[in-house]
Amino acid sequence: MASTAGAPQWLRGIVKAVPSGDSLVIMGNTKTGIPQEKTITLSSLMAPKLAPRRGGSDEPFAWESREYLRKLSIGKEVTFRVDYAVPAINREFGSVFLDNKNVASLVVAAGWARVRDQGQQKGDVSPYLAELLRLEEQAKQQGLGRWNREPGASEAAIRDLPPSAVGDGGNFDAMALLDAKKGSPLEAIVDQVRDGSTIRVYLLPEFQHVQVFVAGIQAPSAGRRAAAESVIATESPSGEQNGDSTTEVRGPLTSAQRLAAGTGNMVEVPADPYGREAKHFTEIRVLHRDVRIVLEGVDKFSNLTGSVYYPDGESAKDLAFELVENGLAKYVEWSASLLEDDARRKLKTAELQAKKTRLRIWTNYVPPETNSKAIHDQNFTGKVIEVASADCIVVADDSLPFGDPNAERRINLSSIRGPKMGNPRRDQKPDPYARDAKEFLRTRLIGRQVNVSMEYSRKVTFADGAASAAGPADSRVMDFGSVFLIHPPKDGEDAAATGAAAQQTGANIAELLVARGFATVVRHRDFEERSNFYDALLSAESRAISGKKGMHSAKDPPVRHVTDLLTANAKRAKDFLPSLQRSRRMPAVVEYVLSGHRFKIDIPKATCSVAFSLSGVRCPGRGEPYSEEAIAFMRRRIMQRDVEIEVETADRTGTFLGTLWDNKTNVAIPLLEAGLAKLQTFGLDRIQDAHLLTQAEQSAKQKKLKIWENYVEGEDVPNDSGSTVERRQKKEELKVVVTEVLEGGKFYVQSVADQKVSAIQKQLSSLSLQDTPLIGAFNPKKGDIVLAQFSADKSWNRAMIVNTPRGVVESGNDKFEVFYIDYGNQEFVPFSELRPLEASVSSAPGLAQLCSLAHIKVPGLEDDYGQEAAFRLSELLLSSAKEFKAVIEEKDTSAGKVKGQGTGTVFLVTLIDTEAETSINAILIQEGLARLEKRRRWEPKDKQQALDELTEVEEAAKKARLGMWEYGDIASDDEDNGPPARKPAAGKR
Repeated sequence: MASTAGAPQWLRGIVKAVPSGDSLVIMGNTKTGIPQEKTITLSSLMAPKLAPRRGGSDEPFAWESREYLRKLSIGKEVTFRVDYAVPAINREFGSVFLDNKNVASLVVAAGWARVRDQGQQKGDVSPYLAELLRLEEQAKQQGLGRWNREPGASEAAIRDLPPSAVGDGGNFDAMALLDAKKGSPLEAIVDQVRDGSTIRVYLLPEFQHVQVFVAGIQAPSAGRRAAAESVIATESPSGEQNGDSTTEVRGPLTSAQRLAAGTGNMVEVPADPYGREAKHFTEIRVLHRDVRIVLEGVDKFSNLTGSVYYPDGESAKDLAFELVENGLAKYVEWSASLLEDDARRKLKTAELQAKKTRLRIWTNYVPPETNSKAIHDQNFTGKVIEVASADCIVVADDSLPFGDPNAERRINLSSIRGPKMGNPRRDQKPDPYARDAKEFLRTRLIGRQVNVSMEYSRKVTFADGAASAAGPADSRVMDFGSVFLIHPPKDGEDAAATGAAAQQTGANIAELLVARGFATVVRHRDFEERSNFYDALLSAESRAISGKKGMHSAKDPPVRHVTDLLTANAKRAKDFLPSLQRSRRMPAVVEYVLSGHRFKIDIPKATCSVAFSLSGVRCPGRGEPYSEEAIAFMRRRIMQRDVEIEVETADRTGTFLGTLWDNKTNVAIPLLEAGLAKLQTFGLDRIQDAHLLTQAEQSAKQKKLKIWENYVEGEDVPNDSGSTVERRQKKEELKVVVTEVLEGGKFYVQSVADQKVSAIQKQLSSLSLQDTPLIGAFNPKKGDIVLAQFSADKSWNRAMIVNTPRGVVESGNDKFEVFYIDYGNQEFVPFSELRPLEASVSSAPGLAQLCSLAHIKVPGLEDDYGQEAAFRLSELLLSSAKEFKAVIEEKDTSAGKVKGQGTGTVFLVTLIDTEAETSINAILIQEGLARLEKRRRWEPKDKQQALDELTEVEEAAKKARLGMWEYGDIASDDEDNGPPARKPAAGKR
C-alpha cells in the first residue's frame, strides 16, 4: 500500500474489519504475502460508542450504527484517501468510496452518525462537509437512525453486555451452554482473531463475548506483546475500550515478563513460522463476519471448543479444514476426538496431503521412513472365496475371467491386526480368539459379494527362524484395503432394484471385527498410509474396550481342542477311521483345497482336521495341464463352505476317501462335467453315485472339455504335440558297474568304458603315504578332497569332507564324515586315517555317478516295504560284480553341486541285466516293491510305451497281492507333490 504522506492520493483496498459505525480497517488488494492495512475514520463523522468487551452499555444506536457500516462494506473493494491526521491520538481520517458512492454520505443519510463540530485547524474537515451537513439535516427531519423520535426507541437501542467470558470468565457458565446447545449451530459475529485457530465472538442474540478454539486443529502462534496477564486495552477510534489481539497473553507470564511489565517495558513474543499468515488467513474470512459455531467441548477456563463455518457464496466452509488444507494448521488429536468420524477423517486426510506437498508449515517436513506405497483408486467388486486369517481374505475379482491367475486377490484389512492363527507344522498354537475371529468372518463372508477399496501396499519382512546372517529374511509386498458387504436384494425387488442394490455398500468388515473385539487398531506412525475409515475403527475399538468384548474381556477365551491329522503319522490318522465310518454322513467345513480332488476338512463332531480325497476321482497333479484350474474351480465352489462328507476308507498315507456334498450335490459331478477330473475304475463299484459320475465324465468327453480336448471315441490320445514322432533322438546307453545302493531305488555306478577309473587307481597306488599327520599342520575343512581309509577293506580312496568334528581336533580319534567320490559310499573316519592329497589327483571329478530307476517309485527306508525294496535291490545289483546296461531316460540337474551322498546330478535310467536280459525296474514292479509313477499327458510316445509295458506288470502284481499291494490299492494322490523324505546316511560299499 502506498504512503499517504504529502499530497493526498487515492488508494484502493479491501475492507477487512469494521470496528465501529465510523471507522474501517482497509488492507491492500494483493494476493501475495500479508498486505499492509490502515484504520480509516470517516472524516468529520462521529458514530455512537460501543460498550467495551468486558461488559457495560452502548450509547444508543451504537450497535445498529456499526452493523449498518459492517454489512455495507465488509469484504468489499473500496477507494479511499487520507484527508488529515491527528498525531496526538494516532488517527487518520479519510474519505472512502464504495461503488462510486461516498460511504460517509451513506452513513449520515441513514442517520447512523452525526457530523462533528468544525475543527479549529484549517483543513481538518471532510472535503465533502457541506454535503454531509445537508444529509444530516435531512435525516433529522425524517427521524432516521439515531434521530428516531419515537418514544422508547432510544432506550431500546442500548445493549447491556454481559461480562466477557474471556479471561477469568466472570459468572459465565460455559458447561451449561455446552449442555444446552451442543451439536446445534449458534449464530455469532467474530469480534477478534487471536491466531489462526482461536477466535473471540459475540454469541447472538445475548451478545455473550466468548473465546472459541477451532476444534481438531492448532495454528501456529501469531506472536504477541506481553505486559500483563490480561488484555491490554487500547482506545478505539470511537473512544470505546477494545482489546488488541496482538497484546493478549495466552498463559501465565514468566518472572522476566512480570518484571518487564512492572517497569513499563513490553515483552515481544515472536510469531511462529507462518503464524501471522495463519492469522491473516482467518481474519480475511471471518473477522467481523457472521458465522455459525457448533460447540463440541469446553475447558476449565470456560473456553469453548467448536467447529466454525463461514459463508462463501451460497455454501458454507469449514474453517478448520480450510486452514489444514492450506498448510496453516495441524491436526490435533485431543480436540479432534470431539468431532464426528467423517470430520476427523477429512481433517487427517487434508493434513497428510499438505505434508506430502510440504505446504507452508510443512515446508521443512521430513516424513519418517516408511515402506508403504499408496494404491488408491484400485477398487473392485468380487466374491469372497477364502478367509485366511482374522485380518486377511481372498476375493475373486468379478472383472477377470475364471482361470485368470490374477483373478484371486489377497486383501489385508487396512489398519487392523487380528490374532495370529499359528502354525501346527511348527507347533505354534493359535492366539486367543484367533479361531473365533476367523469363524466370525467365514460365516459372514464366504460366498458373499463385497466391494473392495484398495488403500496402500507395504513391504513386510518376516523373520525366518532358520535364517542367519548369511541369508536375508523373507519379505513380500502386502496389499491393504477396506472391504464392504454388498447388501443382498430384498424379497420382491425387481431386477432394476436388485441392480441398484448391488451398488450400495454395507458394513465395513474391519469395523465389525474391531467392534466385536476380534481385532485391534494399528497405531500408525505420523506419515504412514492408513485406512480411509481409521477414525471409525478407533471408535469401534473404544466401544469394544468399554464393553469388554472379545480380546478385551477379562474372561478366559473359549478353547476348542482340534486334532490335526494332516501333521500326524498315518497310523494315528487310521485310528480315527472306525469312528468316522460309523458316523456315516456328517457336517464338516472345507478348510483348504490341496488339489482338485483333495482337501483339508474340519469335522467339528469328531474334533479333528483330516486330509480328505474324493473317492474314485482324480484331477491332474500339480504342474500338469489344468491342475491349477481344477484347484481354482473347487476353491470357488467349496472353499471354507459348510459341507457334508461320508468317509469310506483311508489310504496308507492317512488320507480319508469318501464322498463330499455341497448343498446336497456330490461335488465330484460338476468337477467331472467341467473336464477337470477323471474317474478311477478301481473301487468305483463302492461309490453310491457311480452312475452319475460316469455320466458326468462321458458328458465332458463328448464336449472335449479341458483334459479331454484331444479325446477320440474308443481310445485315449495323449495331449502331446510330438506324439507322431517315434523317438526324439537315440538314447544314451552305458555299461556300468554298481558300486553302492541307497534307499528309494537310487544307486551309484562307475562307467566300465571310462578310462579315468584306471588312471585314478594308478595314481593312488603310486602315492607314498606318510605317517599320521600332525594335528594342526593338517586341517581338513568341509568340502576338501582328501585321502581316506575305507573301514571295510582298509583301502585308501579319494573322499570329500562332508562334516568335521565340533570344536578343535584334539586327537587322532576325532571323526570326520566323508563321502567317497569314486564309489558313492559315506562313513565316519578318524583323523588318523586321513591324509592330504596332491592337487593334481584331487582336482579330477569323482567317478561315481548317482542314478535312479526311471518311471517307478520305490519306497524309502521309513515307508512300508522300503527296507525290503532296498535289500532286494542290493541283492540284484551287488551280489556279484555284474555289468549292467544303463539306458539314460533323463538327467536331473536340479540338485546342484555335489555336497555328499545322494546329491548332485541324477541319471534316471532303465537298468538292464545283460546276462538275464531283464529290467531291474520291471523286477521291482513285478515283486510289488515299487509302483509306477504318475503318467503325464505331455510325455513323449516312447515313454508312454514304456509305461504301458510296466503297467501290465504292475496289474499282475496287484492281482496277486504282492508286496505293497497286499491290502489293495495304495496309490496316494498327493505323494508326488510332497517333498521327499530326508535320506539317512548310508553305510558301506
